[in-house]
Amino acid sequence: MNDQSRIGTSDLLTERAYDALVARLRDGSLQSSAFMSMPMLVEQLDLPLAAVREAVKRAESGGLVTVLPKRGVMIMDAGPETTRECLDLRAIFDCEGARRLIEKGIDIPLGRLRDAHEKLREAATANLTPELPRRAMETDLSLHDALSRGLGTRLAARLYAENRNRIAIIQNTRPFLSDRIVSAMDEHLEIIAALEARDADRAAVAIRDHFHHTLRWWGVTP
Repeated sequence: MNDQSRIGTSDLLTERAYDALVARLRDGSLQSSAFMSMPMLVEQLDLPLAAVREAVKRAESGGLVTVLPKRGVMIMDAGPETTRECLDLRAIFDCEGARRLIEKGIDIPLGRLRDAHEKLREAATANLTPELPRRAMETDLSLHDALSRGLGTRLAARLYAENRNRIAIIQNTRPFLSDRIVSAMDEHLEIIAALEARDADRAAVAIRDHFHHTLRWWGVTP
């Protein structure tokens, strides 16, 4: 194998290790504030040490973990300050994304989004089943991802994706309750209505309202 092939293989393994690490952070396998030694992380990701080390460096640059030299890795803290900052950043992205979507006439699947939100709200009103919190997180994310399509630059998209991963870690520490699913879907439906009306100011108000309500439900002061 020549040097170029080795570099390509190394990069591919690093990318696989990073994707595997993020997947475990997002699904809650690796919880907020948990400590992992490097051997433990290598075993869990089932990839070579060198690739895992590079993946950890990348995750640290995105605020997902902190490297503790000669000890291991600490998963991101999901305390009040971090929660407030991450949700505030998301609201900034959401507001700007909504404004650009409306101004540029970019089409997003509003009908499909509305239908999914209404069905979830109806299901949460009827009964909280075991799969409903996970479905709520996916539905919640679908609107925020749609709004991010308006950002329009690779840098903004990368910053949004990094913050999206941080919020996933936070959400895993605060499971959705049925009452919150209903109110969150109502707040999202107001954002969708503003997008349907092509009213950027109304969308911004609805997004900030959603931000403040989410903080209160999570016990974090604005």
